[in-house]
Amino acid sequence: MRLSLFFAKRYLFSRKSHSVINLVSGISAFTVAIPVMAMVVLLSVFNGFDSLIRSMYQHFDPPILVTPVRGKVFDANTLDTAAIRALDGVTALSFSLEETALFGYRDRQQIGTMKGVDSLFSTVVPIREMIVRGEYALRFGDVDQAVMGQGVAYALSADPMLVEPLWVYMPRRGRSLTVLPVDLYRRAELFPSGVFALDGETDGRYVLVPLDFAQRLLEYDSRMVSSLAVGLAEGSDADRVREQIAEIAGDDFRVLTRLQQKQELYRLMQYEKWGIYLIILLVLIIASFSIIGSLVMIILDKKKDIQTLVTLGAGLPLIRRIFVREGLLISGLGTALGLVLGIGLCGLQQQFGWVGMGGTSFLIDAYPVQMRWTDLAGVIVSVSVVNYLICRLTVGAMIKNTKNS
Repeated sequence: MRLSLFFAKRYLFSRKSHSVINLVSGISAFTVAIPVMAMVVLLSVFNGFDSLIRSMYQHFDPPILVTPVRGKVFDANTLDTAAIRALDGVTALSFSLEETALFGYRDRQQIGTMKGVDSLFSTVVPIREMIVRGEYALRFGDVDQAVMGQGVAYALSADPMLVEPLWVYMPRRGRSLTVLPVDLYRRAELFPSGVFALDGETDGRYVLVPLDFAQRLLEYDSRMVSSLAVGLAEGSDADRVREQIAEIAGDDFRVLTRLQQKQELYRLMQYEKWGIYLIILLVLIIASFSIIGSLVMIILDKKKDIQTLVTLGAGLPLIRRIFVREGLLISGLGTALGLVLGIGLCGLQQQFGWVGMGGTSFLIDAYPVQMRWTDLAGVIVSVSVVNYLICRLTVGAMIKNTKNS
């Protein structure tokens, strides 16, 4: 192995080597470096978006959510909240009640989701950090208040700084069609106190109201809720706590971690990430074909050296190993160059954010980037396997018999 590597390095770096062959080898290494660099950059960008989305949703989705398996609502007394609160890692519990509603403000209307939350909601999810106008306050004395998503507020032209009521319309439960459509709906008013911004889907849909306000409007008593949000201490094992809560809740309830609440979204992002990876891998395979040309030129140029080695007793396996390692050295240089360029570009983007998002409606100004060593290792392994197979097949086809070489 040392002998074959010695000859391979000698052929690649020798000053007496033909300049054309060196030039072709350099071009081959560069063609490998470009897709390697693209792999590192794109995978890091996908990682950045993944981390960004996870950090965004943790401001609205609780660490653990308990919902009924059947129906929309359940009696809060059917859950042993004392046992759940006593679990190691649990910091707070918050009940909520959700329902689709029609919102009216002045002469505008918008359909969205009314989410009634109790006073502990802000201790379970850090919603206060998302407030961009006004404040997070669901009650001012005896007056009910609402915290609106930015998208809803924009659609209604609502401003928490103005003393204008927000009307909430809700169909009456169990009512059949009557002559007067107004009899089919209940309505109540409250005043906007703040606006939160998260993402288009969430803040364009939700309006937070007091839990008892939602229960009155939906004609439920004070025990009926649609979900229980569980807050966890930092560093707690969410999966372990989820299993413990599932045992307490029983088969009538569905217990989900934050990741499971958005499982389809995260799975789609992973599919997109590895789809891009496979596309660039295909580009890498095509680019690696340039190594074939380099190896063919080197083998043809070293015919006399091959005959000399055969005369000295070198066998076919040794001759093949020399040129396989020659190809691997070329691809290795390209891989190293691609990794340096990719890591360097990612580092510069993290530090300076030179590549912007190209819009003013995003939560961030520049593309997020996060490098992971597992991705870098995957890139190195993928490139090594592809180039080894290409070199092995090329050398095997060119050097079939040392006597005829």
